[in-house]
Amino acid sequence: MSKFNAFLDKKFDLTKKGTSVKTEVMAGLTTFMAMVYILMVNAGMFADLGVVSYGAMYIVTALSAIVGTVLIGLLSGLPLAQAPGMGLNAFFVYTICFGFGFSYANTLVFILIDGLVFIALTATGLRKKIFEAIPADIKKAIPAGIGLFIAFLGLQNAGLVVADASTGVTLGSMNLLGTNAWAGVMPLVVCVLGVIAIAAMSKKNVKGAILWGILGAGVLYFLLGLTVPGFYSTDTVIYNVLTEEASGRLNYFGGYTASDPDVLGNVTYTANKLSLSIIQPFKDFGTQAVGKVFTEGFNFGPWIKENGAGQFILMLVTTSLAFCLVDMFDTLGTLYGACKSGNLLDENGDVPNMNKAMMADAIATCTGAILGTSTVTTFVESSAGTAAGGKTALTSYVIAALFAVAMFLSPIAQLIPSCATATALIYVGILMMNNVRDIEWTDPAVALPAFLTIAMMPFTYNISFGIGFGLISHVLIKVCTGKAKEISIATYVLTAIFLLMFLFTH
Repeated sequence: MSKFNAFLDKKFDLTKKGTSVKTEVMAGLTTFMAMVYILMVNAGMFADLGVVSYGAMYIVTALSAIVGTVLIGLLSGLPLAQAPGMGLNAFFVYTICFGFGFSYANTLVFILIDGLVFIALTATGLRKKIFEAIPADIKKAIPAGIGLFIAFLGLQNAGLVVADASTGVTLGSMNLLGTNAWAGVMPLVVCVLGVIAIAAMSKKNVKGAILWGILGAGVLYFLLGLTVPGFYSTDTVIYNVLTEEASGRLNYFGGYTASDPDVLGNVTYTANKLSLSIIQPFKDFGTQAVGKVFTEGFNFGPWIKENGAGQFILMLVTTSLAFCLVDMFDTLGTLYGACKSGNLLDENGDVPNMNKAMMADAIATCTGAILGTSTVTTFVESSAGTAAGGKTALTSYVIAALFAVAMFLSPIAQLIPSCATATALIYVGILMMNNVRDIEWTDPAVALPAFLTIAMMPFTYNISFGIGFGLISHVLIKVCTGKAKEISIATYVLTAIFLLMFLFTH
């Protein structure tokens, strides 16, 4: 054993805990490979807002993963990893920003509040009370609803599901008979094949199946691009929204930026230039993301002027509460699942240093808000590392080091198209649906709240709406069946808050 390995063995009690430096390093690599897709998926999702670049969010995501992962290793000693959570990032972008009209910086304030409340709840022990206030059937339904929500987003990002005037949504066109039809069908084919590849690799227990699926789909996209006329062109397209006629060729390879319509209805689509600079993403991070929660986030004046102070207060409470509840349940479930997969639970079947791990999660969420991203939480993919033998914080530090290296690879990541990253959204959604098997569907008192929790999230594009409908239906069923006394005061309070949100803010 080398002196360095001997130092690490003593520092982390590796021999005493039945592990080794090699095992910890391999466990860290396994977890990293399983979750590194978040760098590309999170960056692509936030780039849709148009106020922060892909490169900037790539750096934000990497930094928040580094900070969160080091924190959970340092405070709890557990071999786990953290990063911006799937589902909550979609809630941030597509519901709070696009749906409710809050700005990127405004929404970061909700995340900061989420983290601060989480810290207070963990420090005072109230976290347990709130957790117990949520009915068991709704707890099981929340992850499944989020999974369906992000899978729905993935299907839309890939173009497999598109808007329809008569039915709301429909299947994207896969008709090959029209002019240049293959240009539209090709990305859909890439996405479908990518999801199938991820499932097949997962069945074969391939480490990092989601990452390999994204990369493979990206390569296939560019190979098939050779069969699409104008795929690599850099022409500007002039499109008339009145006559629905276009001239020129679209820059299919790099994407395009659309101008506002002029007086004649013409929209100019200008080819985007792909930046392969390593430095630019860091510059964008400094100007577009970090600190925006303080410099711009607390300016809610425009939103209040348009919607009213009363609606703002209810929205502030319910949105922050939704972020906090989902973060809390997700973290509790992930901590238990990851530790169970690695036989790390204590003699009572509990997660070691649970409160310290939760505190690390809460602090990381606050840090993420300052850096410029959505809720940072413990990743379920940590189970891959614990199953591979990771038992100490050394695994976490290895993961953090790998994210630090990956931080300088953003120019390569920017080449990956949305139809490839959509494969991760769809497949992670599939994995999260696993929770529905624990719901007692034969009991109407359980089935209805669970179903509404799951269904209302994707159908309304809002995670908090799903939680609200689940709680309200649960309470009403209990009251109507003479079991009102079984409901705790805390549950009544949470339900009342969501009811007020529906009645006065939406």
